[in-house]
Amino acid sequence: MNVVHLTPEIALVVGAVVALMTAAFVGRAHQGLTTLIAAVAVLVSAGFSIFLAITADEQLSFERAWALDGITHGAELLIAAITLLTLALSVEWFRSDPRRGEYPSVVLLCAAGAMLLAGAADTMAIVVGMLLVSVTGYTLAAYHRSSPASVEAGMKYFLIGALTNAVLMIGVAVLYGMTGTTNLADIGTVIGADADPIALIAVVVCIGIGLAFEIGAVPSHAWVPDVAQAAPAPSAALLTVVPKIGALVALARVMQVLPDDVVAWRPFVATLAVATMTLGNLAALWQTDLRRLLGWSSVSQAGYALIAVVVVGRVDGAAPALIFFLVGYAVANTAAFSIVTELRGRTDLDDYRGLGASHPWLAGALAVSLLSLVGIPPLGGFVGKLTVFTAAIDGGYAWLALVAVANTVISLFYYLRVIGPMYFETTTRQVTVLGRWAAVSVGVATAGVVAVGVLAELMIGRLNTSQFLP
Repeated sequence: MNVVHLTPEIALVVGAVVALMTAAFVGRAHQGLTTLIAAVAVLVSAGFSIFLAITADEQLSFERAWALDGITHGAELLIAAITLLTLALSVEWFRSDPRRGEYPSVVLLCAAGAMLLAGAADTMAIVVGMLLVSVTGYTLAAYHRSSPASVEAGMKYFLIGALTNAVLMIGVAVLYGMTGTTNLADIGTVIGADADPIALIAVVVCIGIGLAFEIGAVPSHAWVPDVAQAAPAPSAALLTVVPKIGALVALARVMQVLPDDVVAWRPFVATLAVATMTLGNLAALWQTDLRRLLGWSSVSQAGYALIAVVVVGRVDGAAPALIFFLVGYAVANTAAFSIVTELRGRTDLDDYRGLGASHPWLAGALAVSLLSLVGIPPLGGFVGKLTVFTAAIDGGYAWLALVAVANTVISLFYYLRVIGPMYFETTTRQVTVLGRWAAVSVGVATAGVVAVGVLAELMIGRLNTSQFLP
């Protein structure tokens, strides 16, 4: 039980406590110090993660409840990167908010919960991670208490989360009743061909639906477009990415230890993937609000990511494909929300008409991020989708890859509904920008979108040696 193995998560929790205590004892004029403290904590967390990736052997730590592997390190670094960008977005967005000092603490705890999900090799650790991500997520979504829309989004997030977290714990309880253990490695050893198929079906359905909540997948997806539209823009950027990373990795770890010859969990997850990507793309077609469109886009992207989960344990490329897809999605989605934040939260599509003439670099950044979400080469989203589709074909799910390709074509239409008017129409509306830190986030995230595509071969080469423990 080496505490060093949990230093990335510990750094975030300690940073959250220090930031919260600072907010309690300094004056309102100095509340911005908490963002700096939180940023330092994130950098320290990322440093510890890199240190462990270089020096520590892949292993199950803490009585085999914690997976110290390449997937965990990759997820930790990605979560840290998106958290740092979110903190930068929050500087000017919350400048006049009297509670801005507490906001970075909640962000850090949400990120810590997502990291816990990503590294959990025990069902109880998964439950704790889900609860931490959910409770902080409710707070982040409804942080603008004076906004009825923000409060409504937070309430919908809370109600769906309360139900799905209860369903998740039912699945965990049934699994414990079958095996007498909560450890995933032991569960994989205990469950065999003689396992009760009815109980296993209940486990797969309950855990799948429970984790689908933070993944943003059907049938637990309804909160995503509301939070994307009405939550504070930095919160929307975080909540549509960070919880998804942790929950997808946790789902893959659980499913791979369940015998697919006893319970057909692969077709179940494939069904969720098809329903999620199709519903997300069809719903996005009719949106006239960019943030809500991005919310439905996030739902559809969850469907693509689930494809990699379907073939986990069947092909070696499934785990690297999942992480690389999440990297491409995370930077593109964060770039898009960064632009929304820089434009002071403007959401009506009409506000983006003629943006290519008035703010060409913001329009270019938005076009790059949306094209990456479609999967246009050579951007990161293209390589991410290509790796996922290839893994599906190699794993015997070519039909699922074809459905995903068809959905990708559909998605092109609603992304072009944003890009086209930006460059080919004019407007007399005056658009003002937020400030320097939001602009920095736009630049960094957009550069990340391009860099992920350009450096894809190098990154995939590093990821190809990583597999899910246990």
